[in-house]
Amino acid sequence: MEEPFFEIKEEEKSKNYTKFVIAPLAQGYGITLGNSLRRVLLTNLPGASITSVRISGVKHQFSTLKGMKEDVVEFLLNLKKVRFSSEKDKPTKGEIQKSGSGEIKAGDIKTEPTVKVANPDLTLCVLTKDAKLDAKLEIETGVGYSPAEDRATGEVGIIPLDASFSPVTRVNFKVEETRVGRLTNYDKLILDISTDGTIEPKRALLTAAKILVSYYTQIVTPKKVEKQVEEVKDLGQIGKLSVEEIGLPTRVANALLKAGFETVENLVIAKRQDLVKVRNLGEKSVKIIEAALGEKGLNLSTG
Repeated sequence: MEEPFFEIKEEEKSKNYTKFVIAPLAQGYGITLGNSLRRVLLTNLPGASITSVRISGVKHQFSTLKGMKEDVVEFLLNLKKVRFSSEKDKPTKGEIQKSGSGEIKAGDIKTEPTVKVANPDLTLCVLTKDAKLDAKLEIETGVGYSPAEDRATGEVGIIPLDASFSPVTRVNFKVEETRVGRLTNYDKLILDISTDGTIEPKRALLTAAKILVSYYTQIVTPKKVEKQVEEVKDLGQIGKLSVEEIGLPTRVANALLKAGFETVENLVIAKRQDLVKVRNLGEKSVKIIEAALGEKGLNLSTG
């Protein structure tokens, strides 16, 4: 089979949007590439979002804040729209501290130097003369969509938010016929990509293609998956305990369950670096897990 040879052109380009034309493709490859690229672009590219907020004087999302025109629910909905670019994979902090009348915009969020607000002109709320807003934000990186329930802690005052991490806001594609010499049975893939401003459409396309290449490479030249050869000592009844029974926060336990770590034995066998990579966990959460296992006289694997 001949090596594929086609061009990628940027036919239209504006702020956060590009129309790509990929041609000529062998018949059928327009849909094949279009489907796979669209799925990866929408669900597998990393981004950053606010995952929880603590507002001084507010106990839950159905409260009101004196002097703020919007109710707390509307304010939280606006916070979900704030888009960040982050140079770190670890969670970071943000805060809003404002008093007196006027609009509060996304640009008023104070963050670490490694985190930038991509849409600073977004209005979050409007304060009256005697109002004061003091909000502490948790900003995390991730992929896809993460519901607030995954981070529910039960702690009064901390309000978890649904988080849409994907930096790509819209992807559409269509396939048309194109000509190569006298032959007309070739595909032309037209791909429309819109982003939230934290990543350029071309970079998003290249990143998605690299992700697909990594999966196909594993099929063509598979890397050997190292099986756990270390024999784990008999943990008895302790090993059979679920992660929900060893005093872990609900958010941490839920993240472990979703990743397939259901029991203490699963945790002991797991490698520490693998737990750090679990969605909605991180270094801080792994330290909490280590402390919980330590109370049982157990440790995580460092292999």
